[in-house]
Amino acid sequence: MGQRTQAAAGCLSAVVGAGAGLAVWAVGVRERLWRFEAAPDWSVLYAELPLAVLGGVAAALAVWALVRRLRDPFRPRR
Repeated sequence: MGQRTQAAAGCLSAVVGAGAGLAVWAVGVRERLWRFEAAPDWSVLYAELPLAVLGGVAAALAVWALVRRLRDPFRPRR
């Protein structure tokens, strides 16, 4: 696999991970946002959303790195 293909696969996995994190965060967001009767809970947007997206990106890149490592376990790294 070429270097450009590997870079594209890493970027694509990061985008897919961000989308997965966003999808997981979006489940039940209305109930979490309007948790209290008086006012909305804005920490859902400024705390939970970035953590979910970054967590999705980190998980996807970790899986991508693991697959790369398991694909060629004895290949010397440059």
